[in-house]
Amino acid sequence: MILRQLWKGLLLGLWAIAISCATHDQTQTDTQKKEVPDDSTRLAALPTRVPTPADNPTTPEKVALGRLLFFDPILSGHKDVACATCHQPEFGFAESLEISIGVNGHGLGSKRTFRMPNDIPFVKRNSQTVLNAAFNGIRENGRVEASIAPMFWDLRAKGLEAQALEPIKSLEEMRGHRYSKEAALDSVIKRLLANAEYRLLFQKAFGSKDSITNRTLGQAIAAYERTLVGGNSRFDQYMRGDNTALSINERDGMQAFLKSGCAKCHNGPMLSDYQLHTLGVPDNMGPL
Repeated sequence: MILRQLWKGLLLGLWAIAISCATHDQTQTDTQKKEVPDDSTRLAALPTRVPTPADNPTTPEKVALGRLLFFDPILSGHKDVACATCHQPEFGFAESLEISIGVNGHGLGSKRTFRMPNDIPFVKRNSQTVLNAAFNGIRENGRVEASIAPMFWDLRAKGLEAQALEPIKSLEEMRGHRYSKEAALDSVIKRLLANAEYRLLFQKAFGSKDSITNRTLGQAIAAYERTLVGGNSRFDQYMRGDNTALSINERDGMQAFLKSGCAKCHNGPMLSDYQLHTLGVPDNMGPL
């Protein structure tokens, strides 16, 4: 009888200890969960509507004109490089070179080299993709100010309209030695005015015979670039609520991304905070 009571007491004691340990472990797990910051709200799908500035609504005529200009080397000083030379569709509207070769180059992609003799430097950075550049500057809440969206690696231009004109003035990108930086845009406009096909296309797009200007040139190219969007990736689908869009491994990777704090800088629909960060990386002086 006494032995039976001892066994009961021992079992009750072990049961109490087990319950206590389980409660402690659960409390510890809950505490650990709370310590992990919830950055999931800092990620989002791309908007379904492409933002445009009020003074440059997208029209089919502008898009068609902008596409022609994007692929035409007429915009470069020596007519040897187009926007598409460094922003190739087959490479996601970027290219495969570490740093780009613009003026006096030959070939495309990884086979592009300088013609010799050559005194044109490499472009200082590799070419950014223009795919989804219409969403540059997008905030975590999905808002975009299209007219002041940051462009280029150094954010020196605001809006696609301004971005489209910068390479035309650049020695190594498109201008070359044909004319000075100050004369570049005016020289290109004169070329376009002398071209009957472009005169007609600009008139259709902007409604005037005198519509070939720096402003309309930038607007036409920007209108085309705003059609280069891919807003329905599997990530976008997942963020819109389709839990089957990502695999288990991909979802685990996303959780690791968030728990590691990556989303503090890589956030929003474009996974960027669009800020300049000093990382201690030296200037790129040329290919390795």
